[in-house]
Amino acid sequence: MSFFKNLMSALSPKPEKRYYIYQVKCKRCGEVIEGRVDVDNDLSVEYGNNGNDTFYVRKVLMGDGSNHCYQQIEVSLKFDKKRTLAEKRIVSGGDFVEQ
Repeated sequence: MSFFKNLMSALSPKPEKRYYIYQVKCKRCGEVIEGRVDVDNDLSVEYGNNGNDTFYVRKVLMGDGSNHCYQQIEVSLKFDKKRTLAEKRIVSGGDFVEQ
């Protein structure tokens, strides 16, 4: 039985990187919050001219409340056709933390 399991796992395609993970820091309390985008399911298409379609997602993050801070941090991310990050910006409430 394990022979067939090994054979099937060798023939199946390798999973690509599915998530884009980022961190933001709250401007009010300084808490670092991790966000995650599922590039296969979370993205919305933004149709462009001449087939220059891009994908975008907006996320609202909030800390765990341990600092009694419930500041919402809104993030806007754009991805290209290959679903790699093209642009990121904070709409309100925080700053990106570079990893």
